[in-house]
Formats: sequence, C-alpha cells, structure tokens
Amino acid sequence: MNVIDTALPGVKLIEPRVFGDDRGFFLESWNAATFAANGLDIAFVQDNHSRSARGVLRGLHYQLQSPQGKLVRVTSGAVFDVAVDIRRSSPHFGQWVGYELSDTNKRMLWVPPGFAHGFLVLSDTADFLYKVTTLYDAPNDRGIRWDDPDIGIAWPDVGAAPQLSGKDTVAPLLADAPVFE
Repeated sequence: MNVIDTALPGVKLIEPRVFGDDRGFFLESWNAATFAANGLDIAFVQDNHSRSARGVLRGLHYQLQSPQGKLVRVTSGAVFDVAVDIRRSSPHFGQWVGYELSDTNKRMLWVPPGFAHGFLVLSDTADFLYKVTTLYDAPNDRGIRWDDPDIGIAWPDVGAAPQLSGKDTVAPLLADAPVFE
C-alpha cells in the first residue's frame, strides 16, 4: 500500500497493492494492521454505499458533533473527490484537495474528522463506498455550498450543471456555516 500525503495535513491518498492477472484482480481495501503500520490507526463503525449518475454532486458534507473520518473509494465508475479543511484554528482553513477516484485507478482517500467532503460523478454512474468512524447523526449533519467562491474548488466540467439534492442546493457558504474550532 502506498500512502501519499496531500497538501492538507491528515488527508491521505491511498494506492492499494493490486494483484491482477487475466482472470481479474484482488486488493485489500481495508486491513487494520496494514493501515496502522502506515500511521492510520482507525476504527470504523459503519459502511455506506451510494450509486449516483453522471453529474451528481454530493457535498460538501460533515457532522459537527460526532465528526466522521471517512475512507472513501469507487468500485464502479469515476468521481472527482474533494476534502475541505473546516477547522478554524488550522492554517489550512478553507483549503481543499481533490482527486479522481475510479474503478480503474483503485485509489482511496482518507478524509479525517474536521474536514467537509464531497464528490462529483464523472462517469455514467458511480458506486461510491464509505467506511466511517462514527455513526451517521442526522441532527448534526451539516453542509457547505459546493461552489463557495472563497473555497474555489475547481470542479471538472461534466457538460452540464451539477445535479444537487435539495439540502445541498441551500447549504450555506463557509463564512456562514458552523465549523470546527
């Protein structure tokens, strides 16, 4: 496994070892001992799976209370995946990183607590898997506007305006959102 530091301390791009031949491939998407040996001593409590169509944008989401760390990957299709530092005390507050995750590159992204997360589907459909460190807590679910000009995420062009949920359509700007201290 190759663990790559990103421009945001704590956010890691992970390239698993892939064993392939003419029959297909095998990879370990999670191994507690291997991750801990690479500085990621994480306990997960819930797995989630979403399927979305091309142009669907989910995010930017976080839980203010019971913040979640997320290990995310794509098993079918491709997405542009984003983490935004929303810890007011961080020197990287409001900064973002984004990477393509796909069934082809098999990359994963570790998004620690204290970051907002979102993704845009680049393929016709995408199956997106999340391992999270705390249970979903609907009353504490929060969002930040995907197109906040102060964050300035360079979302790829998918040929049409992103498809958003009602919640994401009315999400506040980072300047108006409750964030981590």
